[in-house]
Amino acid sequence: MNIYDKFNELAAELKVNPDVVAFRDAALKIQSDETKTKMLEDFRKIQIAAYTESMESGKVTDETTEKMQNFASVIKTNPDINEYLQAEVRFSILFEDMMKIINDAVGVDVIGAGK
Repeated sequence: MNIYDKFNELAAELKVNPDVVAFRDAALKIQSDETKTKMLEDFRKIQIAAYTESMESGKVTDETTEKMQNFASVIKTNPDINEYLQAEVRFSILFEDMMKIINDAVGVDVIGAGK
């Protein structure tokens, strides 16, 4: 069996993996609702701002921290967005683990996932 056959097997397994299915379903719920999509996009912008501030100055401003806290409170009350964020975390862990396995097999940190 060649490597592409193995990748296709992996793809088939991913399609039915509970974490992938949950992530896909949660994402489709968000994508089908313009208000939820906008809310998630706005939350991402605040996350990026906080990350940028942290990288540039070593800390996050009080204003950005307050925005993050306010948005987090709103998101907690929205079950679909909350479900999406939780599913995204589980999927991210799965994806990161796959990248670590690939890096180990290649023997070079080709994508920044580390060892």
